[in-house]
Amino acid sequence: MRRQVFTHNVIEVTNETRYSLSSLSETAEAFASRIRGYWGVENKVHYVRDVTQGEDASRIRTTPLPQIFALARNFALNLFRDNMFENMAQAQRLCSFGLDTLQQLFRMK
Repeated sequence: MRRQVFTHNVIEVTNETRYSLSSLSETAEAFASRIRGYWGVENKVHYVRDVTQGEDASRIRTTPLPQIFALARNFALNLFRDNMFENMAQAQRLCSFGLDTLQQLFRMK
């Protein structure tokens, strides 16, 4: 599998070749599509939770609070996506401005 790697704030683009072994009886294209699908989930959910919402930096450790906050973060992401936001950081900044924006998201009067 070949891919191009773009690094933020760096003009240089590197090319990588990755080799994968599998017992699946699929074509190379189908296998590559499956791997890209996995990384699409990683980039869409986990990266946003880690970077935009600061989940990895969270100091919340007492059970059941980590699970409750993870649920709240997922709920917020689903609300943003339901309201057609494509940039989650922008959505989070916009919604932090006040109750008017939150009322629109929750469709409250």
